[in-house]
Amino acid sequence: MLNTRALFDGTTDGARRFWQGVGAGLVCTLIWGGQAVVMRLSVVDGLTAVDVTVLRFVVAGSLLLPWALRERPFPVGLLGWRRGLVLAMLVGAPYSLVVVGGVAFAPALHSTVVTFGVIPIATTTFAYHAFGERPGLGQVTYLGLILSGLALFGWESLISGPAHAWQGYLLFVVAATMWAAFTTLSKLWRVDPLRATAVVAVLSLGIVPVGLVFPMQLTHVRIGSIAIQAGYLGVLATVLSTYLYTRTITLLGSVRASVIVALVPVATGLASPAVLGEWPTSAEIAGMVVVIVGVVLLVRHKPPSPATRCGEPMP
Repeated sequence: MLNTRALFDGTTDGARRFWQGVGAGLVCTLIWGGQAVVMRLSVVDGLTAVDVTVLRFVVAGSLLLPWALRERPFPVGLLGWRRGLVLAMLVGAPYSLVVVGGVAFAPALHSTVVTFGVIPIATTTFAYHAFGERPGLGQVTYLGLILSGLALFGWESLISGPAHAWQGYLLFVVAATMWAAFTTLSKLWRVDPLRATAVVAVLSLGIVPVGLVFPMQLTHVRIGSIAIQAGYLGVLATVLSTYLYTRTITLLGSVRASVIVALVPVATGLASPAVLGEWPTSAEIAGMVVVIVGVVLLVRHKPPSPATRCGEPMP
Protein backbone atom coordinates (compact mmCIF):
# COMPACT_ATOMS: atom_id res chain seq x y z
CA MET A 1 0.00 0.00 0.00
CA LEU A 2 1.09 3.56 -0.67
CA ASN A 3 2.31 5.19 2.52
CA THR A 4 0.83 8.67 2.29
CA ARG A 5 2.53 9.75 5.51
CA ALA A 6 5.84 9.27 3.73
CA LEU A 7 4.69 11.51 0.89
CA PHE A 8 4.07 14.65 2.89
CA ASP A 9 5.49 16.15 6.02
CA GLY A 10 2.54 15.34 8.27
CA THR A 11 1.20 18.91 8.31
CA THR A 12 -2.18 19.99 7.01
CA ASP A 13 -0.47 22.05 4.31
CA GLY A 14 1.66 19.07 3.28
CA ALA A 15 -1.38 16.81 3.04
CA ARG A 16 -3.26 19.41 1.03
CA ARG A 17 -0.38 19.80 -1.42
CA PHE A 18 -0.10 16.05 -1.81
CA TRP A 19 -3.77 15.49 -2.61
CA GLN A 20 -3.86 18.51 -4.91
CA GLY A 21 -0.94 17.02 -6.80
CA VAL A 22 -2.62 13.60 -7.00
CA GLY A 23 -5.85 15.16 -8.26
CA ALA A 24 -4.04 17.22 -10.91
CA GLY A 25 -2.11 14.15 -12.02
CA LEU A 26 -5.22 11.98 -12.35
CA VAL A 27 -7.07 14.57 -14.44
CA CYS A 28 -3.98 14.95 -16.60
CA THR A 29 -3.87 11.16 -17.03
CA LEU A 30 -7.42 11.06 -18.36
CA ILE A 31 -6.71 13.89 -20.80
CA TRP A 32 -3.54 12.23 -22.09
CA GLY A 33 -5.32 8.90 -22.37
CA GLY A 34 -7.87 10.43 -24.73
CA GLN A 35 -5.35 12.58 -26.58
CA ALA A 36 -3.93 9.71 -28.63
CA VAL A 37 -7.44 8.58 -29.57
CA VAL A 38 -8.41 12.08 -30.73
CA MET A 39 -5.17 12.40 -32.70
CA ARG A 40 -5.76 9.02 -34.34
CA LEU A 41 -9.30 10.15 -35.15
CA SER A 42 -7.84 13.17 -36.96
CA VAL A 43 -5.94 10.82 -39.28
CA VAL A 44 -9.11 8.81 -39.94
CA ASP A 45 -10.97 12.05 -40.73
CA GLY A 46 -8.33 13.08 -43.26
CA LEU A 47 -6.49 15.81 -41.33
CA THR A 48 -2.72 16.12 -41.60
CA ALA A 49 -0.24 16.61 -38.76
CA VAL A 50 0.09 20.27 -39.80
CA ASP A 51 -3.71 20.72 -39.76
CA VAL A 52 -4.00 19.35 -36.25
CA THR A 53 -1.02 21.30 -34.93
CA VAL A 54 -2.26 24.60 -36.37
CA LEU A 55 -5.74 24.05 -34.92
CA ARG A 56 -4.31 23.07 -31.56
CA PHE A 57 -2.14 26.11 -31.05
CA VAL A 58 -4.40 28.70 -32.67
CA VAL A 59 -6.92 27.81 -29.95
CA ALA A 60 -4.41 27.42 -27.10
CA GLY A 61 -2.35 30.46 -28.05
CA SER A 62 -5.43 32.67 -28.45
CA LEU A 63 -6.75 31.63 -25.02
CA LEU A 64 -3.50 32.47 -23.25
CA LEU A 65 -2.46 35.49 -25.32
CA PRO A 66 -4.14 38.02 -22.96
CA TRP A 67 -2.16 36.63 -20.02
CA ALA A 68 1.09 36.59 -22.03
CA LEU A 69 0.59 40.23 -23.08
CA ARG A 70 1.15 41.25 -19.46
CA GLU A 71 4.57 39.62 -19.39
CA ARG A 72 7.76 41.62 -19.87
CA PRO A 73 9.42 40.78 -22.12
CA PHE A 74 6.46 39.48 -24.11
CA PRO A 75 5.62 36.59 -23.99
CA VAL A 76 8.29 34.85 -21.89
CA GLY A 77 8.50 37.13 -18.84
CA LEU A 78 10.76 35.91 -16.04
CA LEU A 79 11.26 32.58 -17.75
CA GLY A 80 13.42 34.25 -20.39
CA TRP A 81 13.72 33.74 -24.12
CA ARG A 82 16.23 30.89 -24.03
CA ARG A 83 14.29 28.77 -21.58
CA GLY A 84 10.94 29.68 -23.12
CA LEU A 85 12.04 28.65 -26.60
CA VAL A 86 13.50 25.39 -25.31
CA LEU A 87 10.27 24.43 -23.53
CA ALA A 88 8.17 25.42 -26.56
CA MET A 89 10.35 23.26 -28.81
CA LEU A 90 9.98 20.28 -26.46
CA VAL A 91 6.20 20.23 -25.83
CA GLY A 92 4.85 22.82 -28.27
CA ALA A 93 4.26 22.64 -32.01
CA PRO A 94 7.22 20.31 -32.80
CA TYR A 95 5.98 17.79 -30.22
CA SER A 96 2.49 17.83 -31.71
CA LEU A 97 3.84 17.23 -35.21
CA VAL A 98 5.86 14.26 -33.98
CA VAL A 99 2.96 12.62 -32.11
CA VAL A 100 0.37 13.13 -34.85
CA GLY A 101 2.89 11.85 -37.35
CA GLY A 102 3.35 8.75 -35.21
CA VAL A 103 -0.36 7.90 -34.92
CA ALA A 104 -0.58 8.09 -38.71
CA PHE A 105 1.58 4.93 -38.78
CA ALA A 106 0.50 3.06 -35.64
CA PRO A 107 -2.65 2.67 -33.49
CA ALA A 108 -3.48 5.10 -30.70
CA LEU A 109 -2.89 2.53 -27.95
CA HIS A 110 0.62 1.94 -29.26
CA SER A 111 1.26 5.66 -28.96
CA THR A 112 0.58 5.78 -25.23
CA VAL A 113 2.20 2.47 -24.30
CA VAL A 114 5.43 3.19 -26.17
CA THR A 115 5.58 6.90 -25.30
CA PHE A 116 4.77 6.57 -21.62
CA GLY A 117 6.85 3.42 -21.32
CA VAL A 118 9.94 5.18 -22.68
CA ILE A 119 9.45 8.40 -20.65
CA PRO A 120 10.72 6.93 -17.34
CA ILE A 121 13.73 5.44 -19.11
CA ALA A 122 14.60 8.77 -20.71
CA THR A 123 13.87 10.65 -17.49
CA THR A 124 16.20 8.38 -15.50
CA THR A 125 18.95 9.04 -18.03
CA PHE A 126 18.42 12.81 -17.89
CA ALA A 127 18.24 12.79 -14.09
CA TYR A 128 21.63 11.11 -13.93
CA HIS A 129 23.23 13.82 -16.06
CA ALA A 130 21.29 16.78 -14.63
CA PHE A 131 21.15 15.89 -10.93
CA GLY A 132 23.73 13.13 -10.52
CA GLU A 133 21.01 10.60 -9.62
CA ARG A 134 22.75 7.29 -10.38
CA PRO A 135 20.22 4.47 -10.93
CA GLY A 136 20.57 1.52 -8.56
CA LEU A 137 20.19 -2.17 -9.33
CA GLY A 138 16.47 -2.07 -8.63
CA GLN A 139 15.90 0.83 -11.04
CA VAL A 140 17.91 -0.88 -13.77
CA THR A 141 15.88 -4.06 -13.23
CA TYR A 142 12.58 -2.21 -13.54
CA LEU A 143 13.79 -0.36 -16.63
CA GLY A 144 14.64 -3.75 -18.14
CA LEU A 145 11.12 -4.94 -17.29
CA ILE A 146 9.66 -1.93 -19.12
CA LEU A 147 11.80 -2.63 -22.17
CA SER A 148 10.69 -6.27 -22.11
CA GLY A 149 7.06 -5.20 -22.00
CA LEU A 150 7.58 -2.81 -24.91
CA ALA A 151 9.18 -5.59 -26.93
CA LEU A 152 6.31 -7.97 -26.14
CA PHE A 153 3.75 -5.29 -26.94
CA GLY A 154 5.21 -4.24 -30.27
CA TRP A 155 6.69 -7.48 -31.58
CA GLU A 156 3.49 -8.73 -33.22
CA SER A 157 2.86 -5.43 -34.99
CA LEU A 158 6.43 -5.14 -36.19
CA ILE A 159 6.44 -8.68 -37.56
CA SER A 160 2.96 -9.08 -39.03
CA GLY A 161 1.55 -5.54 -38.97
CA PRO A 162 1.85 -2.75 -41.53
CA ALA A 163 5.32 -2.28 -42.96
CA HIS A 164 5.42 1.33 -41.78
CA ALA A 165 4.55 0.62 -38.12
CA TRP A 166 8.20 0.98 -37.10
CA GLN A 167 8.12 4.61 -38.23
CA GLY A 168 5.32 5.33 -35.77
CA TYR A 169 7.26 3.60 -32.98
CA LEU A 170 10.34 5.68 -33.77
CA LEU A 171 8.31 8.89 -33.59
CA PHE A 172 6.78 7.79 -30.27
CA VAL A 173 10.28 7.30 -28.83
CA VAL A 174 11.25 10.79 -30.02
CA ALA A 175 8.08 12.23 -28.40
CA ALA A 176 8.86 10.44 -25.13
CA THR A 177 12.39 11.83 -25.11
CA MET A 178 11.08 15.35 -25.69
CA TRP A 179 8.56 15.06 -22.84
CA ALA A 180 11.18 13.60 -20.49
CA ALA A 181 13.47 16.55 -21.26
CA PHE A 182 10.59 18.95 -20.49
CA THR A 183 9.98 17.18 -17.17
CA THR A 184 13.67 17.40 -16.21
CA LEU A 185 14.03 21.06 -17.17
CA SER A 186 10.79 22.03 -15.42
CA LYS A 187 12.21 20.56 -12.23
CA LEU A 188 15.67 22.04 -12.77
CA TRP A 189 14.39 25.55 -13.56
CA ARG A 190 11.51 25.47 -11.02
CA VAL A 191 9.10 26.53 -13.75
CA ASP A 192 5.84 28.29 -12.81
CA PRO A 193 2.98 26.16 -14.24
CA LEU A 194 0.87 28.98 -15.71
CA ARG A 195 3.85 30.82 -17.16
CA ALA A 196 5.19 27.65 -18.79
CA THR A 197 1.79 26.84 -20.30
CA ALA A 198 1.33 30.34 -21.70
CA VAL A 199 4.85 30.55 -23.11
CA VAL A 200 4.55 27.17 -24.85
CA ALA A 201 1.12 27.99 -26.31
CA VAL A 202 1.90 31.53 -27.49
CA LEU A 203 5.32 30.75 -28.94
CA SER A 204 3.79 27.79 -30.76
CA LEU A 205 1.57 30.23 -32.69
CA GLY A 206 4.63 30.51 -34.90
CA ILE A 207 3.46 27.27 -36.55
CA VAL A 208 0.55 29.11 -38.20
CA PRO A 209 2.58 30.81 -40.99
CA VAL A 210 4.44 27.55 -41.54
CA GLY A 211 1.15 25.71 -41.90
CA LEU A 212 0.04 28.05 -44.66
CA VAL A 213 2.96 26.87 -46.79
CA PHE A 214 1.73 23.27 -46.77
CA PRO A 215 -1.48 21.98 -48.38
CA MET A 216 -4.12 21.90 -45.64
CA GLN A 217 -7.25 19.75 -45.57
CA LEU A 218 -9.37 21.87 -43.24
CA THR A 219 -11.79 22.92 -45.97
CA HIS A 220 -12.41 19.26 -46.91
CA VAL A 221 -13.22 17.98 -43.42
CA ARG A 222 -16.56 18.23 -41.63
CA ILE A 223 -16.84 21.00 -39.08
CA GLY A 224 -17.53 18.53 -36.27
CA SER A 225 -14.11 16.91 -36.71
CA ILE A 226 -12.42 20.30 -36.68
CA ALA A 227 -14.28 21.28 -33.52
CA ILE A 228 -13.22 18.08 -31.73
CA GLN A 229 -9.57 18.58 -32.61
CA ALA A 230 -9.57 22.28 -31.73
CA GLY A 231 -11.46 21.82 -28.48
CA TYR A 232 -9.85 18.69 -27.13
CA LEU A 233 -6.27 19.29 -28.26
CA GLY A 234 -6.31 23.07 -27.99
CA VAL A 235 -8.08 23.49 -24.65
CA LEU A 236 -7.68 20.19 -22.79
CA ALA A 237 -4.50 18.57 -24.11
CA THR A 238 -2.50 21.79 -24.45
CA VAL A 239 -3.71 24.43 -21.99
CA LEU A 240 -5.17 22.31 -19.19
CA SER A 241 -2.90 19.25 -19.26
CA THR A 242 0.35 21.23 -19.60
CA TYR A 243 -0.66 23.36 -16.63
CA LEU A 244 -1.78 20.35 -14.57
CA TYR A 245 1.35 18.34 -15.29
CA THR A 246 3.68 21.22 -14.44
CA ARG A 247 1.60 21.84 -11.33
CA THR A 248 1.92 18.18 -10.37
CA ILE A 249 5.71 18.41 -10.66
CA THR A 250 5.63 21.49 -8.42
CA LEU A 251 3.50 19.79 -5.76
CA LEU A 252 4.87 16.23 -5.82
CA GLY A 253 8.24 16.41 -7.53
CA SER A 254 9.12 14.89 -10.89
CA VAL A 255 9.36 11.29 -9.65
CA ARG A 256 6.00 11.26 -7.90
CA ALA A 257 4.39 13.08 -10.82
CA SER A 258 5.51 10.29 -13.12
CA VAL A 259 3.21 7.85 -11.29
CA ILE A 260 0.50 8.99 -13.70
CA VAL A 261 2.52 7.56 -16.57
CA ALA A 262 1.40 4.06 -15.64
CA LEU A 263 -2.27 4.97 -15.98
CA VAL A 264 -2.27 6.74 -19.35
CA PRO A 265 -2.21 3.54 -21.50
CA VAL A 266 -5.09 2.17 -19.43
CA ALA A 267 -7.20 5.23 -20.25
CA THR A 268 -6.32 4.91 -23.93
CA GLY A 269 -6.98 1.18 -23.87
CA LEU A 270 -10.51 1.83 -22.62
CA ALA A 271 -11.24 4.65 -25.06
CA SER A 272 -9.63 3.29 -28.22
CA PRO A 273 -11.97 0.31 -28.83
CA ALA A 274 -15.06 2.40 -28.13
CA VAL A 275 -14.10 5.35 -30.36
CA LEU A 276 -11.87 3.83 -33.04
CA GLY A 277 -12.72 0.13 -32.92
CA GLU A 278 -9.03 -0.68 -32.40
CA TRP A 279 -8.97 -3.68 -30.06
CA PRO A 280 -5.68 -4.85 -28.55
CA THR A 281 -4.50 -8.41 -29.10
CA SER A 282 -3.67 -10.75 -26.24
CA ALA A 283 0.06 -10.13 -26.78
CA GLU A 284 -0.49 -6.38 -26.69
CA ILE A 285 -2.51 -6.65 -23.48
CA ALA A 286 0.23 -8.76 -21.88
CA GLY A 287 2.92 -6.29 -22.99
CA MET A 288 0.89 -3.34 -21.71
CA VAL A 289 0.50 -5.00 -18.30
CA VAL A 290 4.24 -5.66 -18.08
CA VAL A 291 5.03 -2.04 -18.99
CA ILE A 292 2.59 -0.70 -16.39
CA VAL A 293 3.96 -3.02 -13.67
CA GLY A 294 7.51 -1.95 -14.52
CA VAL A 295 6.63 1.74 -14.40
CA VAL A 296 4.79 1.44 -11.07
CA LEU A 297 7.68 -0.47 -9.52
CA LEU A 298 10.14 2.08 -10.89
CA VAL A 299 8.41 5.19 -9.58
CA ARG A 300 7.87 3.58 -6.16
CA HIS A 301 11.49 2.46 -5.91
CA LYS A 302 13.53 4.31 -3.30
CA PRO A 303 16.98 5.40 -4.61
CA PRO A 304 19.85 3.65 -2.81
CA SER A 305 21.65 6.86 -1.90
CA PRO A 306 20.29 9.87 0.00
CA ALA A 307 21.63 12.34 -2.53
CA THR A 308 19.52 15.48 -2.55
CA ARG A 309 17.30 16.02 -5.54
CA CYS A 310 17.15 19.50 -6.97
CA GLY A 311 14.30 21.30 -5.21
CA GLU A 312 12.65 18.01 -4.18
CA PRO A 313 12.55 16.55 -0.64
CA MET A 314 13.57 12.95 -0.26
CA PRO A 315 10.70 10.52 0.47
